Amino acid sequence: MLQGRYETITMLRNGEQLILAIILPLLAMVGLTVTPLLDGLGSSRINVAVPGILALCAMSTAFTGQGIATGFDRRYGVLRFLSTTPLGRTGLIAGKILAVLAVLFLQVLIVSAVALVLGWQPNPAGWLPGMLILVLGAACFTALGLLVAGTVRPEATLAITNLLWILLGALGGIVIPSERLPALSQAVVHFLPSGSLGQALRDAFLYGSVNVAAVFVLLLWTAIAGGAAIRWFKWN
Repeated sequence: MLQGRYETITMLRNGEQLILAIILPLLAMVGLTVTPLLDGLGSSRINVAVPGILALCAMSTAFTGQGIATGFDRRYGVLRFLSTTPLGRTGLIAGKILAVLAVLFLQVLIVSAVALVLGWQPNPAGWLPGMLILVLGAACFTALGLLVAGTVRPEATLAITNLLWILLGALGGIVIPSERLPALSQAVVHFLPSGSLGQALRDAFLYGSVNVAAVFVLLLWTAIAGGAAIRWFKWN
């Protein structure tokens, strides 16, 4: 718990990560509500936009934020030192997971509050599956972030995670449904963790349903990325 609290405070004190985790998703949500990009996909622009923004929050915190932080902790020997203390590797990883969930909880509160002011009307039956899917998405992107951070140089981690955040956010189906993407993207987004998370959350909050295929893709990515991170993660 103490390690989780430390990791959470560290993430919230980082101005760059705070912008990535909260400010940019909020700006994206407002932008989607004032443009016609999502017209015709649901009862209102805000109803279609919010699930994707929540998915973007999970990717920002779990993949980009945690990946960059872990990469630089590895570079400066923090991970190697902590792994030899009573905290151990298990405690260290648990602390990072708790930090991701804590920051994600704050993101959900802030985004939901702003969205409700803008007129968001989620399907009541979608809250429980939506939150469970969001946690699964956070686990998936945490595994992917740790895989990148534990196998390449910190500078490369910074470049890779930020580049993928932009590409997946714009063309990965996480914020913008596949129907509004170029034909080439439409063919692959359903097999990406970004597209699966975005679509699963839209189905939950728009219709109160569970997209089994999207959940399966997320579980598969989580298992593969988690196994690969365990196998190839370098602590120093």
